[in-house]
Amino acid sequence: MPYSKDSPFKEIPSDKRSHHSQHSHHPMSKQHYTDSCSSSRSPPSVAGLSTDCEDYGELVVLGYNGHLVNYEKGRKRSKFILTKRSAANGVKPYKKHVVKNPQNSKAVQDSALHSVSYTMSRNQAVVVEYKSDPDTDMFQIGRSGESPIDFIVMDTVPANQRRYNGEVTQSTISRFACRILVERNPPYTSRIFAAGFDGARNIFLGEKAVKWHSGEEIDGLTTNGVFIMSPTEGFTPASKPGTWYEVSVGGGIYSARNSRADPLKSHQMLNADNVLHDGTLIDLCGVTLLWRSASGLHASPNEQEFNKLVEEINACRPQCPVGLTTLVLPSKSHATPGLDKQPFVYIKCGHVHGRHTWGQKDDDDKRTCPLCLKESPFIKLEVGSELSFYVDAGSPTYCFSPCGHMASENTVKYWAKVLIPHASNEFHAICPFCAIPLDNPAVF
Repeated sequence: MPYSKDSPFKEIPSDKRSHHSQHSHHPMSKQHYTDSCSSSRSPPSVAGLSTDCEDYGELVVLGYNGHLVNYEKGRKRSKFILTKRSAANGVKPYKKHVVKNPQNSKAVQDSALHSVSYTMSRNQAVVVEYKSDPDTDMFQIGRSGESPIDFIVMDTVPANQRRYNGEVTQSTISRFACRILVERNPPYTSRIFAAGFDGARNIFLGEKAVKWHSGEEIDGLTTNGVFIMSPTEGFTPASKPGTWYEVSVGGGIYSARNSRADPLKSHQMLNADNVLHDGTLIDLCGVTLLWRSASGLHASPNEQEFNKLVEEINACRPQCPVGLTTLVLPSKSHATPGLDKQPFVYIKCGHVHGRHTWGQKDDDDKRTCPLCLKESPFIKLEVGSELSFYVDAGSPTYCFSPCGHMASENTVKYWAKVLIPHASNEFHAICPFCAIPLDNPAVF
């Protein structure tokens, strides 16, 4: 029985994704504090957030389909919404001091002051004192559980490894990885800076850190680096991956180092800046975050609209050509279907079936497709439900290979082209819903 060409399910071939030519030479939740007016559950409160629910945007952890397994609570979530604070807490550079020992500097000792210390040698350090900025709100991201961190992040483990290695014991993410400053007035421009202030409101760059002091300029890079990439054409169906750059402590933009451990300063990119645009990716050496602006999210599908798209697919009553059972895609508004109605896909050919044992090999996940007789892994299709990853409001009729997460055609094609930093000097494409590396190549 031939499989209907009108089936609503399709698989995107990963061989169509382009290699990132700009990188080929490189060796390289919704967080509901009181920050969502529409939250259906009571969120934990956080001091300093405004009660008028004016959202600047959100940070979403790549590799999780709407929630962190076993950790979706408090400041440790898959998504964090940046909301206007009741009182500004931003800071900006004020003045600098040349000292012998930064620990003895008044700016460092005074817990009411923010400061950044650059140790230039054993006998000299430059301390930059910061002052309050009434026009910006500051949000800090890192691995630390201390109070200055607004959004706690952990190393992302691909979904197929979480059963055996659910938590990374030696993290490469900085405890105080980065900070974001958002202008409190429209258009709410957001800027990212490497390193965050600790509990004593200090940042220290040791003698071995990459830093430079020339005239009035003093700046540096963190040990493992903060990398950003903004797509061209915005976060839209026309989006294409941009170039990865490194952000300095002072907010300067530099070409990515050949290796994150490289002790040398790279070339400054004067035609780029540290502004976060809708769709900008932030890599913290162990976890990658997606920035979605509030204005960009208005164009994304909401949960109700998305569930309607899934129901429209189910209304077509796609049928398994072997068992002749009607297949049903699960959604948040629809109970999980029984195993006999769950759609599966042969990832080598793209043919969709229900669960069956025809052509099953010794390995339960590898079978022969009864329609084209190609031997292929046989995997469950799962809807990508983290809507912030979608570049449009299209129907989820394409899937990533080899994981089977479904999204709109434009969304799958976009993420298949995005190369994410991996280890110290590598890049690879991953499924944004589970962080499993994508096949290269893959065919229908």
